[in-house]
Amino acid sequence: MARTTPNTRSLAGQAVLITGAARGIGAELARKAAARGARVALVGLEPELLAAVATELGPEHLWVEADVTDADAMAAAVARAVDVFGGLDVVVANAGIAPMNTVATASARALARTIEVNLTGAMLTAHAALPEISKRRGHVLLISSAAAFSVLPGLSAYCAAKAGLERFGDVLRLEVAHRGVTVASAHPVWIDTDMVRDTKAALPTFKATLDRLPGPLGSYTSVSDCADALLRNLETRGRRVFVPRSVGFVAAWRQAIIGAVGEKLVLAQAKTAVPQLEQEIAALGGEEFGANSVERGRTRKA
Repeated sequence: MARTTPNTRSLAGQAVLITGAARGIGAELARKAAARGARVALVGLEPELLAAVATELGPEHLWVEADVTDADAMAAAVARAVDVFGGLDVVVANAGIAPMNTVATASARALARTIEVNLTGAMLTAHAALPEISKRRGHVLLISSAAAFSVLPGLSAYCAAKAGLERFGDVLRLEVAHRGVTVASAHPVWIDTDMVRDTKAALPTFKATLDRLPGPLGSYTSVSDCADALLRNLETRGRRVFVPRSVGFVAAWRQAIIGAVGEKLVLAQAKTAVPQLEQEIAALGGEEFGANSVERGRTRKA
């Protein structure tokens, strides 16, 4: 059992709902939270994988198939967790997608769906859970990204959604403080997930660009280490999680990175890299999401 300090809270006996819990970061965080004694509700769109993770965790946990962009489905998922657990202490808005395209090569649907899942879906998750979270003076963790304060060709909608999610969390924190609820945003860089691996495999130019990124922006973290960082936040309830921690320096200097000087450095590379990237995107035959994405085939361009 983890040792607690005056600045940490034990997760033992706490009810935790995690979206995007079928695989990757969500599934690993569920495992680690369950190991700390939490009761976990896994929410997502891949029922077989959700069931497998829930079975692995044990009979005191549950899974619910739900689309985070469906307000009624999320309300039902929260109600199911409350019915089984008796309440809700923590919600983790983790579900996310990333299309493999630039704005010029994207379908309108793929751009909209990226915002819908990554930003609107997280907002609806928090909205659905908030009444129950408030009853227990609980915690909301929004999985944003280092993309909230950095830019990279091919990630326009993703960066927009994650930047919006950070701001949403900052305002939500002010709105719920009087309820005793805490709110955090997490900002991982590159985590070894299916989503990142799929994109690198499909787009060699994108992979080459990542390999050239300097400092923390070019770092990779295992799913396990990322989940450890998120788990610590559930126990400490701080306002930010940076994965790795050095990403915090990037966040502090964000204006220099995305300002005029930083943009000039990126533009020089982008003028060569983007045409190559778009050629590789064209070769995908209209498929805009990775091989392991639940969105694959849903927004395929004609």
